[in-house]
Amino acid sequence: MTNPLGFDALKGIVQRRIDPWPDHRTQGPNTRDSVQDAAVGALGVFFTPSPSCLESQRHRQQAKGHKNAWTLCGVKTIPWNKQRRNLLAPLMPSQLDGVCLEVFSGLEHHGWLANVRVLSQQRLVAMDGTQYFSSYAIHGPHGLRRHTTNGPTLSDHTAMTPVIVSPGCPEVIALPPAFIMPQDGHDTQDCERVAGTRWMDQHAKPVAPDGVTLLGDDLSRNQPLCALALHHGGHVLCVCKPDSHATLSERVAFWQAHDAVTACATRRRGGRFTAVTMSR
Repeated sequence: MTNPLGFDALKGIVQRRIDPWPDHRTQGPNTRDSVQDAAVGALGVFFTPSPSCLESQRHRQQAKGHKNAWTLCGVKTIPWNKQRRNLLAPLMPSQLDGVCLEVFSGLEHHGWLANVRVLSQQRLVAMDGTQYFSSYAIHGPHGLRRHTTNGPTLSDHTAMTPVIVSPGCPEVIALPPAFIMPQDGHDTQDCERVAGTRWMDQHAKPVAPDGVTLLGDDLSRNQPLCALALHHGGHVLCVCKPDSHATLSERVAFWQAHDAVTACATRRRGGRFTAVTMSR
């Protein structure tokens, strides 16, 4: 039986999503490489032992006398790094959001997400900001620039990266990220909040109504963001530090002092043993 979401199926999803991508170049004799080949070649780095897919093909040609770019990625030629950047720079990373959503839909359709539900059949989606590139030498219009203590200006790129998580499961399922732009705010807190709001407005509709609890840290948890999650049919479970949520911390302390916070025991069977987790 063919795996409905095997490597070939996933490759087909990527191919379908990038086929409509436009070519922003002026047509001429030097437009041999296509945007689609550049995109697939860039993604091919995840399936090679080299940080460059093109370099990996060179080593394979020298070692085995042939390349496997067509078998692996479905492309005949992979553009040079500079040409690939020229082809892909005008495009927005969000154009790959459909890949994440289609994979998520496929996993749900085939019943492979049935076991990642907890807390009254809720699906947990962890949201947090992460830095995926930084440089002192390379600066772009979409990078967040900040002055470091030792003098040089650092340009970094960050994103909110929502993933479906489940206790006891080491794997996560990626959902479309929300890339943080310079105009999103003046500091880390503002940026993450604006990006989180944008993500819910764009992607909560196919995800949140299906019983979703959003997990967040102290920075991104506030009344407007929580209200937006509830508006889209989701729930919120977040960390609240005493120094930044004084009123809530006082109420929790009051409830504990008056025995208003009860203990909850959760049992999870694993082989011959049963794990019991106590929480309050």
